[in-house]
Amino acid sequence: MTTITIYKSDNNLYKGFTCKGHAGFANSGKDIVCASVSVLVINTLNSMDELVHEEMDVKSDENTGYIECRFPKEISEQSKLLMDSMILGLTDIVNLYGKKYLKLRFEEV
Repeated sequence: MTTITIYKSDNNLYKGFTCKGHAGFANSGKDIVCASVSVLVINTLNSMDELVHEEMDVKSDENTGYIECRFPKEISEQSKLLMDSMILGLTDIVNLYGKKYLKLRFEEV
């Protein structure tokens, strides 16, 4: 199962997210849930970096499916929209394939 935790402040500002694990929907290379999650997460990071030039601290380990992104300061409106879009896509995956493969959590920091 992949678990994604979205971190927000008490005033509802994005502070970052973590993505852990592999979905386990199918064998490696054929796992459409894992691939979909990866595309959404990596595209969001790339878009915030290349298009918005958002300041981020990112760590990852491809073997374990771990990605951590932290925002050291308040993010721009464009980055907020990209985060909202990522969450929309992830929520759709949960609704289509179930919580057995993807768990989406929100945590106040």
